[in-house]
Amino acid sequence: MAAPRSPDDVVIIKKYANRRLYDTESSTYITLERLAEMVRQKRDFQVVDAKTGEDITRSVLTQIIMDEEARGATMLPVNFLRQLISMYGDQMQAVVPQYLEASLDQLQRNQSQLRETMAGAFAANPFAEMARRNMEMFTAAARGGKTAADTEEAPAGAEAAKPGADDLAALKAQLAELQRKLDKLSG
Repeated sequence: MAAPRSPDDVVIIKKYANRRLYDTESSTYITLERLAEMVRQKRDFQVVDAKTGEDITRSVLTQIIMDEEARGATMLPVNFLRQLISMYGDQMQAVVPQYLEASLDQLQRNQSQLRETMAGAFAANPFAEMARRNMEMFTAAARGGKTAADTEEAPAGAEAAKPGADDLAALKAQLAELQRKLDKLSG
């Protein structure tokens, strides 16, 4: 009985003339979607032409990217693609692969920090606060000018809305505060 493979082993995928992909590890035919999943699982594989033995991994990975882009999961901006194409044959062509690989490696290393930063930026969502306050004023108007604090359902700490010109002043103050928060977030 053969020893189990470690995740570091390279799986050989054979591509036949009929475009079918054969996984030699599991002895089954697989799809490009399965190869994409293997990439996400960080499984190393090599795709070879079944007839010639030529390594065609790069073209198969490119096909997976094209399929993802065609499904609407766009990640490659048109301008980026144009710039990339323009570098073929250029002096920079030899440098571009290492640069892109290093850039993506750095992005992956910083991914958790980026997620935390983005979550923190949206946690103090000024639009959610504005919606909450707008709902309070709408509810107060529906009650005939009485706020939640003036009725039985009043939550603890609810403030009473001021009728008339004071409402406008309060709204202006809220909008100014939200603008300050937005400026702080974008700055």
